[in-house]
Amino acid sequence: MKRILALAIGIASTFTAYSQYLNYNDLGVLFSKDDNYGTARFEAMSGAFGALGGDISSFGINPAGSAVAIKSTFGVTLGNRNTEYTSNYYGNSTNTEDDFFNLTQAGGILSFDSALNSDWNRFALTFNYRIKKDFSGFHAAEGNSQYLIYNEHVADPKAIKTQFDRSLDQYNSSYIDGKSSVFSLGFSSVHQNKLHVGASLNFHDIEFYREHLFNEINDDIDGNILDVENYTESYIQGTGFSIGLGFIYKLDQNIRLGLAYETPTWYQEVLEDYYDELYMDRVENLNISEDLDIIGPEAYLYKFKTPSRFTASGAYVIGKKGLISVDYTYKDFKNIKFSDGDFSSTNASFTHDYRNTHALNIGTEWRFDNMSVRGGYHYEKDPNLLLGGNTDDDNIQGFSAGLGYNFGNMKIDLSYTKSNNKEYYTIYQNSDLAIKNNTSRISGTVTFSL
Repeated sequence: MKRILALAIGIASTFTAYSQYLNYNDLGVLFSKDDNYGTARFEAMSGAFGALGGDISSFGINPAGSAVAIKSTFGVTLGNRNTEYTSNYYGNSTNTEDDFFNLTQAGGILSFDSALNSDWNRFALTFNYRIKKDFSGFHAAEGNSQYLIYNEHVADPKAIKTQFDRSLDQYNSSYIDGKSSVFSLGFSSVHQNKLHVGASLNFHDIEFYREHLFNEINDDIDGNILDVENYTESYIQGTGFSIGLGFIYKLDQNIRLGLAYETPTWYQEVLEDYYDELYMDRVENLNISEDLDIIGPEAYLYKFKTPSRFTASGAYVIGKKGLISVDYTYKDFKNIKFSDGDFSSTNASFTHDYRNTHALNIGTEWRFDNMSVRGGYHYEKDPNLLLGGNTDDDNIQGFSAGLGYNFGNMKIDLSYTKSNNKEYYTIYQNSDLAIKNNTSRISGTVTFSL
């Protein structure tokens, strides 16, 4: 831990721009997010399946949902994500765009009628893999804040060093790759065709790679240029587990209610590899040579705990004609915790500077013979109270739509999801870098029933 502490002090004192740009509070929130990837039917209805069940992906919201399925079902989903980034930095706007293609979901429900003379009519075994969040992306920002961090050259040999105290330009870029995903196993059953109960064991995985470049250009009173680049790389990998519990109750033929709880995800061993270099270019006229300072490569371990999640749901089903479904989700972001390291200030910040969040998902589906038409809306609060001035611009909201066709024992579903929000980061002053994200997803699922 002495090496971790020394690294943290070095970053905070020498590489201020990087440490403020994406710290452990930012990573804690990022690793706790869930973008509701699933089957195309699930995504087309904005994931509002807590009281419905039946779909493979509904198991991820409420483990009791699997027992709603009368037939055994297997499905695979492929998806395309496109994100447009607009970075606003001291009046200057920079646009970038990314496009990614992934296997986003694969799993199945094994449904069995009870062979015993019992009120427990049916039970189901479920297995499912899905992406929780795709981290991949690139964004950049350039402008002039009129602030500066590096006003002296490290290799300046003079007793009174030249002061490069006029800011000319700054550039930030961040390339991120990786994803968080979960593989779930579960059991559910139904009592008297009314009460569905279920539980799941979820195995989580994080793979996160980041390259960050910060460039600051300043000059002195005689026009000599100090060109500084701070380049960092980090790779984070961790595995964790959580437990899910839930039930669905059919009040009558039309109304269903659901309640589900997922424990925090406990990542017992998170490995981080880190590399950081600070380069100062040669200043020819002042006879100052170039300089390169390096921290790393470093590798160290710690533990991490995500928020728990409560989901309350309701659905109104009109026979086989259509349905409307609503999910409300509560997450306790204030209880995120890092451990096995000097994370006291990070954990204190989660307690005081973050809020527990609310999310609302609404979905609907209407059937016309073998064709289904779907739509949805989703909204989620951002937990950070400091960045963005608590303007709610950083909240995520969007809509979804989709179609499905039932061939009998095979179904094909398509979905389109659109969402937007702002992310705020600090380079020199609070929230001085704002990045607007416009994300669209297209997903296709093939489902087979036995």
